[in-house]
Amino acid sequence: MQPTDSTGGYGWEKFRRDLVSGIIVGLIAIPLGMAFAIASGVEPEYGLYTTVIAGMLISLLGGSRYQIGGPTGAFIPVLLAIVLEHGYERLLTAGLLAGILLVIMGLLKAGSIIAYIPKAVTVGFTAGIAVIIFTGQIGNFLGLQGMKQHEFFLQNIGEVLRRLPAASLESVCVASVCLAVMLILPRVTTKIPPALAGIAAATAVSLLLFDGRTATIESVYGAIPSSLPALALPDLSWGTIVTMLPSALLIAALGSIESLLSAVVADGMTGTRHNSNRELVGQGIANIVTPLFGGIPATGAIARTAANIRTGAASRMSGVIHGVVVLLVLVLLAPQASKIPLAAMAPVLMVVAWNMSERRAFKELLRKRSPESVVLVATFALTVFINLIAGVGCGLALVLLYRLREAVRRRGAVRTPAGAVADSVPLSRRRGRG
Repeated sequence: MQPTDSTGGYGWEKFRRDLVSGIIVGLIAIPLGMAFAIASGVEPEYGLYTTVIAGMLISLLGGSRYQIGGPTGAFIPVLLAIVLEHGYERLLTAGLLAGILLVIMGLLKAGSIIAYIPKAVTVGFTAGIAVIIFTGQIGNFLGLQGMKQHEFFLQNIGEVLRRLPAASLESVCVASVCLAVMLILPRVTTKIPPALAGIAAATAVSLLLFDGRTATIESVYGAIPSSLPALALPDLSWGTIVTMLPSALLIAALGSIESLLSAVVADGMTGTRHNSNRELVGQGIANIVTPLFGGIPATGAIARTAANIRTGAASRMSGVIHGVVVLLVLVLLAPQASKIPLAAMAPVLMVVAWNMSERRAFKELLRKRSPESVVLVATFALTVFINLIAGVGCGLALVLLYRLREAVRRRGAVRTPAGAVADSVPLSRRRGRG
């Protein structure tokens, strides 16, 4: 494999490739950034700020040449739980602390340790997160007004069922247009980002046919500002740090796993080799800086990284260009972005959830009917019905128990033959030997 930064000289041809990739991935990242922010319980522009700041820093400082960073679906249930319990301001504190922890992890060379997390645990919590994201968008898809976000899965399902009679036909039509475009367009061409095309088509339908009767970003959250916010330090008082440290640990752990998984995918697609510890340091610096501009936690995004590679990226510059593209759209087209219907955002996240659900790996592990299957189901169920901490914690505890049991069995198997011979000798004969 080639080292991550083995570029072999940088000229016009490589810049052209980076420019094309950066523009395409930037256009893909715009709707995703807003959608992930909304689903995380914060205003949509914070997702764009994260895409710009963290996206550029992760590309410049991380350990993978092709990594694209930003807000991701994996963070949604974690960030939403933090916002519901502590509020947006303390989420910024948790994000900054997580960045510090990631830098420490990188400096301590913990990148290689994370690779040993069992597959059953990662597949279980990833599938659980996918279920939470998908079901969390049913309300927006149906145009249910006044939806309250709850911490637990069953509470949110109950909220949807209670408000189901108030579903909006206009919202369903708008969401269906977006979903149809996203599913059909890739079969026709791969040159146009499906999410962007779907949202554009759905917004046009909303404006032309329903005359603004569907809820939009502007009507719910206000107009998107056309600039980055002023630099501001989050609350770093001792009491807040102590309160938010557990959340920061969770963000750092999940971010490290997600970013290194993405880097491994990039290695497999390009034949390069990422530096896992540098990746953690780069992710950490990005998450330290991003909250200063109001951004939410970020990590490596597998789908956007893969799109970056498929569109011909040659170096880290493509990730920087992707951040610049998002910034330009924010500055130049914020009023137009504010008109996007929330119903058009729902299918984008539903498709993301479907794609990240690890369906095949889940089925394969489940068919084994082995201890791995038990770990998978426990991790998945607890992630969905309680939270990610419970799911991952239980999964790792079960893995540890199974491995301890196997170690004891192997140790017993080694000792059994000698013991069996000794026990088979009559007591009188053993005495005679002594």
